Order: sequence, then C-alpha cells, then structure tokens
Amino acid sequence: MKEIIATKKAPAAIGPYSQATKFNGLVFVSGQLPIDPETGNLSTGSIGEQTTLVMNNVANIIAEAGSSMDKVLKTTILLKDINDFAEVNEAYGKFFTSNPPARACFQVAALPKGASIEIEVICAC
Repeated sequence: MKEIIATKKAPAAIGPYSQATKFNGLVFVSGQLPIDPETGNLSTGSIGEQTTLVMNNVANIIAEAGSSMDKVLKTTILLKDINDFAEVNEAYGKFFTSNPPARACFQVAALPKGASIEIEVICAC
C-alpha cells in the first residue's frame, strides 16, 4: 500500500502532489526547490547554497520516511543553467562522500517559481 510522506522540516507541496511516497521498500521524493521550509521563501543565495538547501530538504523528507541519504539509489537534477554544473556538483557531492547514487542532470527551459535548481530522489527504505 502506498504511504504518503510529509514533514514540516521541508517545504510543503505547492501543487497536487506529496513531498514523497513510500511503496514496496522504496521512497520517491518529489522534485525539491531551494525553498526555506521555515519561511516558504525561495533562496536567492549562490547556486551552491541553493543546492545545499535542496539536499537538506531531501534529507529531511527521507528521514521522515525512515530512510537515510546513504540509501539513495538515483537522483535527477534539473538546472536552469547547465553552466552551474560545477558549483552544483561540489555542493551535491558533500552529501554523497562514498558510494554515490546514479544520477542524471539536465538543463531545462524553466522551473516552478523561477527556481534555478530542482532535485528529485529515489531511495531504498
């Protein structure tokens, strides 16, 4: 049975979706924007700071689901500007110091709320 995952330690969904769903030993985390969960404001910091905020939000959602970052299997990073890749990669890499997950990274035309980055994750429980 599908379980809905929600935590106040990450931004609330801004549409008809859940922060994450859990099913059959897997957690599917919806794309996370660099939104401060306490204020609801989109970060205007550097792309590295935005990446760290997104990954902290992801980690909080995964923890609420009873899992951890070391069980992340796959991530997808969406960037408004692929030229941000090196700085994003540096900040992202701090969350996966060994055995990093599979990953895809794409430049997209636009993201919700005018964000510069969005990251979605699939992890094991």
